[in-house]
Amino acid sequence: MRLQWWSDWVVFQRFVRKTPLNGGMNCSTQTRRLLPLAVLCALEVAACGSSPTGTESDAYPPDGSTVDAARRPSEMADGSGNEDGSGDQDSSADQDGSGNEEAAATIVAGFDGGDASVTTAPTVDSGSRAPDAGTGGSTASGPCDIFASGGTPCVAAHSTVRALLGSYHGSLYQVTRASDNTTKDVGVESGGAYADSATQDAFCAGTTCTISIIYDQSGKMNHLRRAPGGERKETQDSEANATALKLTMNGHPVYGVHSPPGTGYRNNVTSGVVTGDEPETVYLVTSGAYFNNGCCFDYGNAETDNHADGSATMEAVYFGNWKAEGGQGAGNGPWVTADLENGLFAGGSAAANPNDPSFTSTYVTGMVIGRSGTFALKGGDAQSGLLTSIYDGARPAGYNPMKKQGGIVLGIGGDNSPWAQGDFFEGVLTSGAATDATASAVQANIVAAGYGK
Repeated sequence: MRLQWWSDWVVFQRFVRKTPLNGGMNCSTQTRRLLPLAVLCALEVAACGSSPTGTESDAYPPDGSTVDAARRPSEMADGSGNEDGSGDQDSSADQDGSGNEEAAATIVAGFDGGDASVTTAPTVDSGSRAPDAGTGGSTASGPCDIFASGGTPCVAAHSTVRALLGSYHGSLYQVTRASDNTTKDVGVESGGAYADSATQDAFCAGTTCTISIIYDQSGKMNHLRRAPGGERKETQDSEANATALKLTMNGHPVYGVHSPPGTGYRNNVTSGVVTGDEPETVYLVTSGAYFNNGCCFDYGNAETDNHADGSATMEAVYFGNWKAEGGQGAGNGPWVTADLENGLFAGGSAAANPNDPSFTSTYVTGMVIGRSGTFALKGGDAQSGLLTSIYDGARPAGYNPMKKQGGIVLGIGGDNSPWAQGDFFEGVLTSGAATDATASAVQANIVAAGYGK
């Protein structure tokens, strides 16, 4: 062991002195492959530097209104339509293949609030195809890099504001123009990680646009399109107004997904999303200034038939202050809870959980970590600070084992309940239950992304 460490140190010293090693490999690949993970981050910061920080500007806060909404009816009714949501091109974001250590080594660079640089400009086109994500030589990490380093890779990653992998340079979302019904893909800025909102502004000038596709950045093609009719609302849901939610992130203007009641996205034919009692992690970034007491502003794992198929057939983050199916926390809300179908849960039962605070900050992180027999809830301010542990313990009675079906919903319930409102900026589903350390690292990355700055 002593000889191996000495050998590694000699190699590192030769690299710092710019002596070519192994064919002249660069800092990022050479140091990560040779040095132990325990010292990797410190050496990389010292030798390679970190990404530059962005500039701050005034935030653009979402609308703070709240409205009453109808409760979910108890009767069952037939719904219609399956949305395949599969897209028509792989938006793969493969890493460089060097293993978990490679992803872990990029975490430090992702915490400084700067751009996650890429060397290839985004390919943005009209039409419904998501260009290949590829690898762009990024030195900064996104949440999916962090999850991968913890052994819980993303199987779906959605955002209209930024890339969620350091190497991603594909399209983030597609807009449809009302004047002629043509479409345009919006990618990331050249050499950065934030959405290229100038593309949308130019395309939508003089007319209105809606968000027609939110592309999956994980490479699984789990894209989100407007939800089809279902049990609670038999007609197709609406698409979000593409210009209704403007904000800045470290000085970069971007657009979130503003979702009033009746707006919803879904994918019923997914790839890699966990089913049954398999473990997973789901998080989203939303707003504590735009919510209501309707069902259900969800993001996460849902039924694939647009119906409520019984307890334990969902596992999604819910955000709002609906009390009709449990899930109540302290104060008046809004709260981060888990929608597990036929119930919202702030803990191991339908009882109120005083450890679930009202999350009223402009930007909020909500997270559900699902395991076999247990689950955890976390929430926090997406602009600063750590995640709060809301609950970590046994699943409610009747929810063990889970019967997850592997669909994905955004802004609606699993049965297409359309009465909630909320804002969405980013979110992922993973395969595997994240550790507390991984969850904390993801929150730090979110804070560093500079919401409202």
